[in-house]
Amino acid sequence: MEDCLFCKIIAGEIPSKKVYEDDDVYAFYDIDPQAPTHFLVIPKQHIPSAAAVTPENSIVVAKCFEAIAKIAKDMGMESFRVVSNIGEQAQQSVFHLHFHVLSGRDMTWPPG
Repeated sequence: MEDCLFCKIIAGEIPSKKVYEDDDVYAFYDIDPQAPTHFLVIPKQHIPSAAAVTPENSIVVAKCFEAIAKIAKDMGMESFRVVSNIGEQAQQSVFHLHFHVLSGRDMTWPPG
């Protein structure tokens, strides 16, 4: 997608502080962290949100979660939260599937 912020980050057109990258997944630190450790994990394939996951593209979601598990283990994270916002009312601001990974503080419920 030409106007997608995350597609531009993946393409290297916009700088990011990379955490992890493989053929299918890219992870980078959030520019407005909500926890001591806060990074995003995104598929390189453009999928607008979790609501757009289909049998044809669901393998990339599995690869995102495999990457989350690997990154968390490599960083020594024993406890963390994974969040995906879907739609404007849920505060999705970039319409490219992404998972926030937060760690390093007590998490409250409901999240606020």
